[in-house]
Amino acid sequence: MKERTYIMLKPNAIKRRLVGEVIKRIEQKGFEITNMKMFTLTDELVKEHYAHIADKPFFPEVKDFMTSGPVVGMIVEGDNVVEGMRILMGPTKWLEAQPGTIRGDFAISNGENIIHGSDSVENAEIEIKRFFGKDA
Repeated sequence: MKERTYIMLKPNAIKRRLVGEVIKRIEQKGFEITNMKMFTLTDELVKEHYAHIADKPFFPEVKDFMTSGPVVGMIVEGDNVVEGMRILMGPTKWLEAQPGTIRGDFAISNGENIIHGSDSVENAEIEIKRFFGKDA
């Protein structure tokens, strides 16, 4: 079933020059990047996007990291793309991510896992609107 998802390469992916490698993996999997932009997150966007952890003691570190440099946001489309991208990325906990996955190959800690991907079709649409606007 054709779906859309939101993928975001975090500031460390840009600093480590991994953008091209991640895009290559997405395209080699057969998914299509239909929109992409580089931008810097504001404190407000970080608070909105990470509202589920905004009350946690580690949130200030997350906010500082996510605003430390530009990110690359992408709308990715394809059959079962939400689940497919979750598999391609690997588990959020970097020590559980297998070699061959994006996080397994490039993450160096849970906080430095280089990539975010929507966890459901519903959240993908919310995140696409958040980062690309209501007409995306």
